[in-house]
Formats: sequence, C-alpha cells, structure tokens
Amino acid sequence: MRRWPLLWGMACLGACSGIDAQAQPLSCAVVLLHGKWGMPQSPYLKPVVQKLAPHCQVRLLEMPWSRNRLYDRPYTDALAQIHQAVSECRQDGVQWVAVGGQSFGANASLAYMAQEGDVDAVLPMAPGHVPENFYGISEVRRGIDAAQQAVQTGQGDTWVDMTDINQGQRRQVKAPAAALWSYFDPQGWGNMAQSARHFRKPVPVFWAIGTLDPLYPVASAAIYQQLPAHADSRYVVVRANHANTPEVVADELLSWVRERVGR
Repeated sequence: MRRWPLLWGMACLGACSGIDAQAQPLSCAVVLLHGKWGMPQSPYLKPVVQKLAPHCQVRLLEMPWSRNRLYDRPYTDALAQIHQAVSECRQDGVQWVAVGGQSFGANASLAYMAQEGDVDAVLPMAPGHVPENFYGISEVRRGIDAAQQAVQTGQGDTWVDMTDINQGQRRQVKAPAAALWSYFDPQGWGNMAQSARHFRKPVPVFWAIGTLDPLYPVASAAIYQQLPAHADSRYVVVRANHANTPEVVADELLSWVRERVGR
C-alpha cells in the first residue's frame, strides 16, 4: 500500500507529545476519524475525545471525505494516513492502539482492519456510508458509473461530477474518478459487510448504534455479525440518532477501553 504522509492535518490530544509523554508513554491510543463532510474537531466526537483524552492518546486526522477535501485522494491513501498515525503511536511506546470513528469514520475503521489489520481494537460508532445502497439512487449512480468507466479506460485522474448523499442531504462534488470509485464502488472497501468479513485478525470491536439511526433497522446487526468473533466485542444499542450516538455512548466506551488496557 502506498504510504501518504500526514500533510492534511492531525491533532493529538492528551499527553502524546513532549518530554513527559516520552518519559512516561501512555498505555493506549485511539486514532479517531470524523464523518462525511466533517472535520477533525467534529462536534459529534467531542464528547468521546473529552472522555478518552485523560486516559489515552487521541489522534484526530482530516480525512479525504472532509468538507475541505471532498474525495481528493482514494481510499488507499486514506488508510495510509491512518497507518502512519498508528505507526507513530507505536513509536511513542504505546502498546494498545485502536482505530475508530463516527459515520464514514466508522466505515474507515472497518476498512482499515480489513486492509492493514495492525490495531488492537476497532471502535465504530454510528457506522455510515453505504455505497451499495447509494448505487440504487439514479442521481448518484450516474456519477459512480462515470467514475468507474474513467478508471476502466485508464483515465482515473479525470475529474468527475457526482451527487453525494449524507443522511438525506445532497451535495454536488467533483473529484478524481479513481478517488470517487474507491469510495463508492458498491463492492469496494466502502462496503462495510465485506470489510467485516475480511478482518486480518479477530480483535475486540466496540460497535455503537442508535435506534434512531437509519442503519439500525436495516443493516447494522447484520454487518456486526460478519465480524470475526471475539469475547471482548460489544454491540451497544442506545436511544440516539446518527449524530449523537458517540455522545450517548462516551461513558460506556471509556469503561470498555479502560477494561481492555487496565487503566
């Protein structure tokens, strides 16, 4: 996999840099990923960051699906960003590293475990971005088909217009065909069920879903059941929507993480 340097922005919360951190490395770290059209300092993830940061390193990355980047790089480069952050945590002496996120960030945490598989836990909260469903929407499918055709004819650098959907909101985006196809291929890395089936190894998964989330009644449990079994995995259902699920589960997530790392 191509390694893409973290030039797109990273925040590190908790004692994850400086002399004190080097002298006394924390025992855990979480690479936390924002949702579609979001930013690293996501208000949806803020409650989770506030709970975790006193106990673990928390690294926040700006991913290619942010509102500033809008699919400027393909999924391979997104996972390379995550890999670099994970590697830096290991270099800091951290023994237990997790990757997680909300919505598209949760999707990416699953893809990362399927493609790289070098973390100790996965924390998907309100998982989102379902390309196999988007493909059934004609206005979205036109852009996906155009991106696929460009890739298949060796024109992956061609910019393609597409209608993107985020929890019912629509937005026109224009991005390189190869990047769009990497995220919206119905059978590609964005397909969460496929990622769940292809984890590189069994690791504990903290999966949180709200009863008011559109994914809850149609696919959430089915995707979770595709994961390799692990005694420490937990499927958490709360009364929440797609946006506030991380806030509602923040305390339970912290307790679960502390049980894993003995802090």
